[in-house]
Amino acid sequence: MTAAFLRANRRTWASLRKHRNYRIFFSGQVVSVTGTWMQNIAAAWLVLQLTHSPVAVGVLMLCQFLPATVFGLFGGVLVDRLDVRRTVIATQAASMAFAAALAGLTLGGAVAVWHVYLLAGLRGVSLVLDHPARQALTFQLVGRRELPNAVALNSSLFNGARVVGPALGGAVIAASGPGVCFLLNAVSFLAVLVSLRLIRPAELVPLDRGEERPTFVRGMREAFAFLHRVPLAAVVLAVVLFVTTLSFNFNVLLPVLAKRTLEEGPAVFGVVTACFGAGALLGALASAAISRASPRLFLAGTGAFGLAELALAPQTTLGAVGPLLFLTGLAFTLWTSNANATLQLAAPDHLRGRVMGLYYVAFNGAGPAGGVLAGWLAATGGTALAFGVAGSAALAVTVAALALLHTRGRRAPLGAAPGTVNA
Repeated sequence: MTAAFLRANRRTWASLRKHRNYRIFFSGQVVSVTGTWMQNIAAAWLVLQLTHSPVAVGVLMLCQFLPATVFGLFGGVLVDRLDVRRTVIATQAASMAFAAALAGLTLGGAVAVWHVYLLAGLRGVSLVLDHPARQALTFQLVGRRELPNAVALNSSLFNGARVVGPALGGAVIAASGPGVCFLLNAVSFLAVLVSLRLIRPAELVPLDRGEERPTFVRGMREAFAFLHRVPLAAVVLAVVLFVTTLSFNFNVLLPVLAKRTLEEGPAVFGVVTACFGAGALLGALASAAISRASPRLFLAGTGAFGLAELALAPQTTLGAVGPLLFLTGLAFTLWTSNANATLQLAAPDHLRGRVMGLYYVAFNGAGPAGGVLAGWLAATGGTALAFGVAGSAALAVTVAALALLHTRGRRAPLGAAPGTVNA
């Protein structure tokens, strides 16, 4: 048992152990993503303070994710034409500037709701390029063999920050107000910018993009042709689209859960967000130890995510909400890590930016409508109604995907590249 544990532990940290460039980038991201989570909860709390409306928090999500809906497909094509490391440097610098502007307005006492909405929208525009570029950069940092491990470690970083960032953010909001959270986030971007400058370009895995760079029309035609050839990728994207739209609206629902359902303040808001993040961190580390992309685990995580939300819906005490949010977070990273790795491994180099652009659109593109819907459901029937609808939707999508994969699997192969994705 001890030997098995040691082997699993080595697999968990394989990408960090083997790749200097990835270690440096990962270290910078630890600081920056923690700051981003502090800003996320501070922005939601500030909007709720200014408006006293759950729908207004949903509109904040609309502003942040609408650019992905409008420009997400274009972003993937553009990333396939650009140097991905330099692209990430530019997008991270832009996000730092937007955080600094929001900090200045808030600390200066001049902030209005429209300021928060505008700067969230501008950050959303930068993320249209940032998300597919960072995914492509991860492939270049570690290569195909270690990619599932690195994707899971990225999730562990993101969700570790989801634990620490909201807890720190809740404490900072309670002590000094949301403006200080925005300022700390702006400073935190220095860490990732320094790490990107320290990466050695000569050690990056080269991408076989061919000689001709894609135009927008031809580039998107090639991306959708890939989905037609690889039905597994199409099903994964469809599940991600529907579940993130209908079931993953925690940025909207958690502040309402803390303030209205539990009748608590920003400190408890930080705690409930951290409970979800702690579960998500454990799920990411489990995925890193497995170190392979598994469609079955992807759908198992999606179904468990829906069940946990249904169990969460009627709860009104922190003692019940905390453990259920932990389980929800664990299931969340099981399906997101496996979805991400499955798509990256199935995509050829010259299409990776576009495929991950489609993933970004699926993950965030319908978020504006989902966020407003979640806010409306919470305003109408409280978090009980909102989480009930979310959990039911996730379960329904899981059942539909299982049926579709079973039917396609009997008629023809699913189309994943041999030896890259485990069923």
